[in-house]
Amino acid sequence: MPRHHAERHRTDRIGWLRAAVLGANDGIVSTASLVVGVAAAGSTPSATLVAGVAGLVAGAMSMAAGEYVSVHSQADTESADLARERLEIETDPAAEQRELTGIYVGRGLDPALAQQVAAQLMSHDALGAHARDELGISETLSARPVQAALASAASFAVGALLPLAVTALAPATAMIPWVGSTSLAFLALLGAMAARAGGAGIFTGAWRVTFWGALAMVITALIGRLFGTVA
Repeated sequence: MPRHHAERHRTDRIGWLRAAVLGANDGIVSTASLVVGVAAAGSTPSATLVAGVAGLVAGAMSMAAGEYVSVHSQADTESADLARERLEIETDPAAEQRELTGIYVGRGLDPALAQQVAAQLMSHDALGAHARDELGISETLSARPVQAALASAASFAVGALLPLAVTALAPATAMIPWVGSTSLAFLALLGAMAARAGGAGIFTGAWRVTFWGALAMVITALIGRLFGTVA
């Protein structure tokens, strides 16, 4: 009897992985940049830490709300498409079967075989077949707003805690270089881990997030120094 093996595909985790990586990346970059900017303006270490904590709370809530609204909009669109497809299947199943046959022919199946496959799938799960092969909607890739919102908020908070911990522990006279260097190291590690999980190049993934993180911190440091001097 042939043995079947379970295959692991990276698309199974693309939804939560995207939200988690974006959340942690934003948490590190925005909080580290905020801390560096406030410190460059000449604020005391305690005031800088308070600003960072406020940024963590506000950022986590903003990420959760934004991700929820975005993914919920996608879910609403998917639901509307499925409702329209269900109605079309009920009113004209023959036309929908021909449409499905055409899709399979376009993918390389012989017309006779494509017609047979379409007929069997229509009899088994017509809506599921059209959702998957016509609309590109599957259980694995379907939108999950609450999951995405929670993943974004939690990952943002975890990412933000890293530069905040360094802010609390670093010497006041060397806070900016400590926060900057450690945050870039965190970003590089996060980028490498995300690239590895997604099957991309580790160096490329690490370089992308590190570059933009460094640019954000440099700009906020310059703005903080400018406004600190003006004040």
